[in-house]
Amino acid sequence: MNTDAPLLVIRFSALGDVAMTVPVLRTLVSEYPTLQVCMVSNQSYAPLFEGIERVRFFGVDLQGRHRGLLGIYRLFTDLKKMGPYRGVADLHSVLRSVLLSSLWTGTGLPIAHLQKGRGQKRKLTRRYHKKRLALPSSFDRMASVFASLNFPIQGLPFSAPSIFTRKTHRSELFRIGVAPFAKHPEKAYPLSLMKELIALLASRGDLSIQLFGGGASETGLLQQWEKEFPGVMSMAGRFSLREELVQISKLDAMISMDSANMHLASLSGIPVLSIWGPTHPFAGFMGWRQPIELAVQVDLACRPCSVFGNKRCYRGDHACMRQIEPKTIVARLDHLLELLR
Repeated sequence: MNTDAPLLVIRFSALGDVAMTVPVLRTLVSEYPTLQVCMVSNQSYAPLFEGIERVRFFGVDLQGRHRGLLGIYRLFTDLKKMGPYRGVADLHSVLRSVLLSSLWTGTGLPIAHLQKGRGQKRKLTRRYHKKRLALPSSFDRMASVFASLNFPIQGLPFSAPSIFTRKTHRSELFRIGVAPFAKHPEKAYPLSLMKELIALLASRGDLSIQLFGGGASETGLLQQWEKEFPGVMSMAGRFSLREELVQISKLDAMISMDSANMHLASLSGIPVLSIWGPTHPFAGFMGWRQPIELAVQVDLACRPCSVFGNKRCYRGDHACMRQIEPKTIVARLDHLLELLR
């Protein structure tokens, strides 16, 4: 094995999932000062990895050159030209990443795959006789992959209450980000309740509210709320990912779903008041170093019913979200702001 060669790390997936890779890589290279890493992920996620010492990013074109089975082979040949490597860490463990990793089997490189704990998660989310226990976090599961490649990570605490004392607040207004949406609609706080929450926050004189969202329909709604409520600004559609990360880093706190924005804010050490419905922090997707006390949720026998929030509510009433009152979220935010003063 060439010990001077970089470690090849593979993680595709959604923005939030890839964002969770960032603190693990930061910790990895800080503990191994001579280790080089080649990070392979979606081209659009490149800004997440900028500035991480000894981490080189390779952007994948999943809609073009690297699409489909032939695209996986093209990706292999593209990466091979940049080699050699000292090992392959598959942090995704889906068909695409497994196939890509397997192409290195004949080269003698050590290969390690993420163990997702699917059986444990099925027991956590099944309809009856749930086994409601906290599972290893995604951060811990990724660390296990590197340990399999003889790079154990020692300093990888999943949560740390010190996030409350991130900085001393000096402004008259607290800058609060609100991210109302999620990849799957079932994970989103109902819009009628979210609008009520925005109205409560906007009625105060100590908050500056910034709304974060994505697609055209989301952008339109957030712009409408910007016009409707004083002190509210829509950030949707105005920035690139790189620029949005800068805007998020300036916040004092974020209110988010179990979504990408929870993870993006976590990267900058921003405390996130996260709202959980069909999903649950026990599945291991809580934001980096976000204390469980910041998770807003109700205790229902049906929860959690899904790992990713992509299943329809079998009760039909979305009670896990609708039973969370806007005033409850405001009260939790006030408690958090007291800790930040």
